[in-house]
Amino acid sequence: MTGGNRTQDGEPAAGRQVIEQRGLYFDELQEGAVYAHRPGRTVTEADNVLFSTMTMNTQALHLDAAWSAGQPFGQRLMNSMFTLATMVGQSVTQLTQGTIIAQLGLTDVSFPHPLYHGDTLYTETVITGRRLSASRPGQGIVTMEHTGRNQDGTVVARATRSCLMWTREAHGNAQNSQNVGE
Repeated sequence: MTGGNRTQDGEPAAGRQVIEQRGLYFDELQEGAVYAHRPGRTVTEADNVLFSTMTMNTQALHLDAAWSAGQPFGQRLMNSMFTLATMVGQSVTQLTQGTIIAQLGLTDVSFPHPLYHGDTLYTETVITGRRLSASRPGQGIVTMEHTGRNQDGTVVARATRSCLMWTREAHGNAQNSQNVGE
């Protein structure tokens, strides 16, 4: 997407095109295509402790190494909400950066295998449905299935996500109408 010819301080830059990174518009998303989001994210003990304490989740399975050693998995588990948030986050630059209007919901969330400290999370997304909105011209609803795998290819998380997305033409028109008053 062209953001105009501007320098860092907002002044026009003669002869230079400025390209902004963005996700895909509703009309660019392909049903059935697999979008592989890279790079992966190696998760750490610090990630787990910080996320768990920031969200007031005092579950010993995330924070207490000695207690967790005596539990069925034998070690602390990454907070599943961290796993979910990271999985969705990994898709943003490729799919929804600047092209999403709203996240509408998450369903069918599952964690079939734990993610541990030191594992690397890789996420792929399949577009399973898309339809133009009946009540919001220039916008469409997209359904995405996110799958997160560890470095061994084991599925550690799944989620279905619905988003309200711009069409390319409508987003361009909305941006142009905002710039008229500047």
